[in-house]
Parts: sequence; structure tokens; C-alpha cells
Amino acid sequence: MKVLVTDPIDDAGLDRLREAGYEVETNYEAEGEELLTAVADANALIVRSGTDVNEAVFEAAEDLVIVGRAGIGVDNIDIEAATDHGVIVANAPEGNVRAAAEHTVAMAFAAARWIPQAHTRLTDGEWAKSDYLGYEVNNKTLGIVGLGRVGQEVAKRLDSLGMELVVFDPYISEERAAQFGAELVDDLEDCLEAADFVTIHTPLLPETENMIAEEELALLEDGFLINCARGGIVDEAALADAVENGPMAGAALDVFAEEPVSEDSPLLDVDEIVVTPHLGASTEAAQENVAVDTADQVVAALNDQPVLNALNAPSVDETAFPRIEPYLGLSETAGKIAAQLLGERISSVEVHYEGDIAEEDVDLVTASALKGVFEPLEWQVNAVNAPRLAEERGIEVTESKTRQTEDFQSLVTVKVEDGDESLTVSGTLFAGDDPRIVRIDGYRVDAIPYGHMLVARNQDKPGVIGLIGSVLGENDVNIAGMFNARETIGGEALTVYNLDVDVPDEVLEELLADDRIIELKTITLDGQ
Repeated sequence: MKVLVTDPIDDAGLDRLREAGYEVETNYEAEGEELLTAVADANALIVRSGTDVNEAVFEAAEDLVIVGRAGIGVDNIDIEAATDHGVIVANAPEGNVRAAAEHTVAMAFAAARWIPQAHTRLTDGEWAKSDYLGYEVNNKTLGIVGLGRVGQEVAKRLDSLGMELVVFDPYISEERAAQFGAELVDDLEDCLEAADFVTIHTPLLPETENMIAEEELALLEDGFLINCARGGIVDEAALADAVENGPMAGAALDVFAEEPVSEDSPLLDVDEIVVTPHLGASTEAAQENVAVDTADQVVAALNDQPVLNALNAPSVDETAFPRIEPYLGLSETAGKIAAQLLGERISSVEVHYEGDIAEEDVDLVTASALKGVFEPLEWQVNAVNAPRLAEERGIEVTESKTRQTEDFQSLVTVKVEDGDESLTVSGTLFAGDDPRIVRIDGYRVDAIPYGHMLVARNQDKPGVIGLIGSVLGENDVNIAGMFNARETIGGEALTVYNLDVDVPDEVLEELLADDRIIELKTITLDGQ
């Protein structure tokens, strides 16, 4: 398998990929048509912020399994397009969190104590001690816009230095903010008005672009703004004017709307604005951490293991994965059988969990069941885009659990409906990892799910099973195993046959000519 790396990452990450047996190709200049050509045969793509991973990339890369972002921000990756194409997008949010938080704190002090300005004048031969009267952070209020991982680390550090914390983040609770000693406010304006220092920790999204502009900056009277998150969140021209002409005291920026920053940027002409060239994650430890974390996630994805930081696919804690892994194949198989038995018109899917499995995080198991349901319909589907396909096609998906089960330690049931009819298939694991189909539409069976299967509904009368066996044998269709179940004596019965080959249509027609046979359905599973 080929891993394409289009932005520089630490050698530790490249070594990890090579040790796993993958071909690693680095192309740090690829863009446009060159990028599309390079990615065409790639199974994985690793980027930083310099590569635009758009719809065209996913169209060109038919074998792509995962895009790994060596860092936090993924605004350069079209996650919607990735999901549509069944490609996992994963970032490395932990590797550079500490580095980004420490740089934010350093920038706050640099701005408040005029450190770069004083340094420059001193190296130019000036002893300008009386020109720089700094600000202490003790007993000041820090406004945090976005209490994500980096925001939380900044909060911990500056809270310990005696700052009061005010947070604006519409996606967290008051209880979560209180855990960091912070007051949660409902409006950005309230946060800015209360703050002496404001630090930004939100992604660049349509709703956050130029989120802090002239009107918002006017609220920071004698205050400081620090942005080490993403360029484009702050109106740079408005910030330059607010610092140079008032009301702000200063600012510090590590990120810019366009990078490298233009030489004629107004930010560079204001002495009270500290600027650094996107150094937030530039520590040796952070670079190695994000490279290794990203490589590990690529290895996991290419080995069908859980991707811990997947942004568009169900993920699971690696400690829990061994407990649910056997159920991934079981649920997918149950879904395949249910879809093939019901037919093509599916309006809803329900996945029900009983027993021990009900105590686990089963999002990935449900996604696998959906993959199984949709595959027989010849949709291009995997566990990444299965939930999206269901939503796009108006198929209702529900998940339910009960910890009680009568006959099995764990049971997974997939129910499919077409609006008028429904059908259920239940499966379990024997001896821990031996999958069995144990119920079909309420009939108790014991079928080993593999290869070719024939499910027959017939009247419970003598000679029917013999007839089916004889006709199959006469047509060179060998029976590898079978299980028969019935509702009542003389009522309706259901029989599952494991076969070595598929049953030709003409053989099915011959069997259906017997009035005692109500319905025949063929099922094909993987490996045949």
C-alpha cells in the first residue's frame, strides 16, 4: 500500500509507516494536476495545512482510505467530500496541544511586557527602559473564545497565574467551564467587554470568519488580543487600526489570513503588535508527536482497526476495541443477509443489542451493520459513509439496547423494513469469536454465515427437504450444511442451507414449481 505525504512531517512518522511495510512517497511541491496524479494510486494521504484536499482530490483517489492531518486544524480538508467518498479524515489533536498552549501564553506575556520591542531597541543600541511600562496578568480577566483542547490548557496555565477566566463557547456547558474555574457567557460581546486579554481557540469556519472585526475590537478598551489558532478569524486591517489608533493596547498574532503574511500587511507597521510566523506547534516534541500520532492512525485505518481521532467516522477507544471487534463482522453479515432476504426497497434499519454487547460503545458496530445492509444494493459503501448514505436516501436508522437476553450472552439483531414488510436477522458469537446466525424472522436457526446460502420457506410436510436436496444434487449444487426450523407441526418451516456454489435461476424455478415451497432466497457473502 502507498502512503503519500504532501507536507513535511517529522522523520519519526515516516519511519513508523515504513516499519509497518508501506511504500512512503513524499512530494512536498504537489498541487493542482500534479497532486491529482500523485494521489491517484495512494491508499493514504498525510498533510498539514499546506495541501488543499478538495473534492477533486477524492475524485482522483479511488483507493484512498484515510487522510491524516498532522496537527489539529482541518479547514484545508473537505470533510463532506471525504465522507461522500467513504474516506476517513483524522487529525492529531493531542500532539501539539501543549506546544500551542505554551506559545499562546508566551505571546500574551510578549505583548503585555513589550518584550520583542524592547529587545529590538536594545540590540540597536538603545537603553529604552523608561519607554516600556508593562501590564501584569495577575488580577486581570482573560477572555477565552473557544474552550477546546488548547483553550483548556491555556486556561489551566493562566488561571494559576491569578487571572479571572471568562469563556465564550456555544458548544460547552456551564459545568464544563466551571471545571476550569471559568465563567461561561452566552455572547461573544459579553466575553470581550469583560476581558483585559482575549485569546482565540476556534477553528476557521464560515461562521467564525472575521468573527472579530471593528465592532468587536472596539469592546477591548486598553486590552490585548492573542490569536494562535487560525488566521481569518480576526479582521486584520481592523485590528491594526484598533491597536494603532485605539482603543486597544496591543495584540499578538501567530496566524494570518494569508500565509506567508504579505509584506504590505498593516499588522507589520504597528509597533504594539507582536507577530510570529505560525510557530505554535514548532517544538521538537510537538513535531514528533503529531507525526507519530498521524502515522499510527494511518496504520490503523489500513489494517481495519479503529481510528481514534476520526472526524467523520465512528471511532472507539482502543482498550474497548478487542471486545467489539468480533461483532463488526457479525453485524455486517447480519445486515447483508437481511437486505438480501427482504429485497431492494429498504425504508428503515434498526440495530438492536442484547446482553454484554449492550454495555459497549456500538457506534462502529451499527455502522458496520449499515454497510452490510447497503452492500447488496450495490452502493459504494463503507463504515465511513454508510450513515450518510442512509440520511441522503431517507432511510431511518435506529439503535436500541437491552442488557437482558434469554438465550445468549450477547445478541445483535438487524431489522430492515420496506414500508410494508419487515425482516429480522439475529446473530451471536459462540466461543467468543465464532459467528452464528441464530434467528431469521423469529425462526430459531443455527447457521454458519459464509459463502453461498439458500433460505427456503415451505410447508412443514414430509418430503420437502428431500425434494430440495435431490434437485440441488441433480444440478451439482452440494449442500455443506443445513438447519431446519418450524413454527408448528404442519405449519410453515424455514430451512437454511450452506452451499458450495450459488443456485442457478433455473434450479430455483424448478423448486418453486412445487406448491409446498413458498419462497426461496439466495444469499452470497464475502469470499465466494
